[in-house]
Amino acid sequence: MTADRLAGSPSARYDGADRGGPGQAGTPAETVRVGGVPVSTLSLDALIERMLVDAPVRRVSGRHTWLVFDCNGHGLSLNASDPKFRSDLAKADLVHADGQVIVAASRWLGAAPIADRSSTTDMFIDSLPRAAAAGVRYYLLGGTEEVNAQCATLITGTTPGLELAGRRNGFWRREDEEQVIAEINASAPDVLWVGTGKPREQDFCVRNRDRLKVGWIVTCGGLFNYVTGDYPRAPRWMQQAGLEWLHRMATNPRHLAWRYITTNPHALWLIWKHRRD
Repeated sequence: MTADRLAGSPSARYDGADRGGPGQAGTPAETVRVGGVPVSTLSLDALIERMLVDAPVRRVSGRHTWLVFDCNGHGLSLNASDPKFRSDLAKADLVHADGQVIVAASRWLGAAPIADRSSTTDMFIDSLPRAAAAGVRYYLLGGTEEVNAQCATLITGTTPGLELAGRRNGFWRREDEEQVIAEINASAPDVLWVGTGKPREQDFCVRNRDRLKVGWIVTCGGLFNYVTGDYPRAPRWMQQAGLEWLHRMATNPRHLAWRYITTNPHALWLIWKHRRD
């Protein structure tokens, strides 16, 4: 991910269509079940607007912290095969469509199509100029120390006015968790981005949601690596065609080939199996 991409992030205004107010993403009108998982039908732009409006209010007022998880083929497969992950995912206040296959399936199912794909990387990058303008502060948790620091430097350097509440790499021992939470709370971020990978990030968020004094907690996997360019993103046409997984597998086969080979067919089967939900 280049500085040019960050500097050119979309900043379209929220137009109020198909939205509903903050805190309502769990209502039937705003979700569709795909592969056994209730996924938000909100557009990428609407999701960003909801986060930027709602997160600061929740943090300041001490209201219930929102958990925002993503859904893609890997997530569908884990939801069906890992009881702990399924339990954690069920506790999310909003699950958004990170994978194009989820969007396509919702349109095939026909009941409540998802507006568009809200990949976590796009959600993060596109929100930066609007977060800066609104004074919404982020905390970056995850990745290696080098990648995390580079990501923080890159986004603050390319987004005038953006203020990060803090950052920390994703490597800590369970006995150090109290300190990690204390550091986050002391920095008072509106949105906490947790990028430690499935299922660890969901487990961390669910266990600590009542201890973290933030507005929204958003899981983001390898986001920071994509921002820095350590993980290259697929060309736009591949993203739109639902083939970004193929690009990721080709550019990082050692870590991703087996995952996609095993979870993609499983996810497609789950979508078919739950088509009448």
